[in-house]
Amino acid sequence: MSQSNGLTRPPDPFRQPSGAEGGDAESALLQSVVDTARAIFGARAGSVLLHDEAAGELVFQAVSGQGEDFLVGSRFPADRGLAGWVLVSGEPMIADDLRHQGMFARDVAESTGYVPDALMAAPLAHGDRVLGVLEVLDPVEQSRSSLSELDLLALFARQAAAALYVVTDRREQRERYEHAAVRAHTAAVLDPAGRARGLELVNALRELLDSPGS
Repeated sequence: MSQSNGLTRPPDPFRQPSGAEGGDAESALLQSVVDTARAIFGARAGSVLLHDEAAGELVFQAVSGQGEDFLVGSRFPADRGLAGWVLVSGEPMIADDLRHQGMFARDVAESTGYVPDALMAAPLAHGDRVLGVLEVLDPVEQSRSSLSELDLLALFARQAAAALYVVTDRREQRERYEHAAVRAHTAAVLDPAGRARGLELVNALRELLDSPGS
């Protein structure tokens, strides 16, 4: 897929099939995160953008307020704008007057149908990875120039990233279990002598998923 400077809306590889337990949990978590962040800072809108490393893009994964009806799944190049800066630097930021902020990607904002005057953004960081960016747009005036408010957003984003990591790791473990179970079943059908080995693999994976720390 060729990249453009503005917003695009191809199919979203993060989104799970309807009814997928892991995808529902991830979507519900991210929507709760962005709704809460928007309420805390009295913002007109908020969004969670996840980094699609393979495509080199940021994907709107949850939106609250302006754009919530159509922005989810939209994406733009990960090196664009203030969200791109936060993703690469791993640092939170406040921009209280976007008219004079040179890094602001106004064309991307215009393509969403909403151009904010101010924003706060923090990385969704877990360990040494930045999974994406949490943004709140047009927060109330007292939040825009307060370092303590920025620290609060950064702390909230770190906690959200840790929860997201647990949910996605759990989903990935389950997917690996399901794929291994299919392979074990196929091997048993094609080669009855492999049934015992396949059952051992399936049982070991089930124990891993059911263990308290998983």
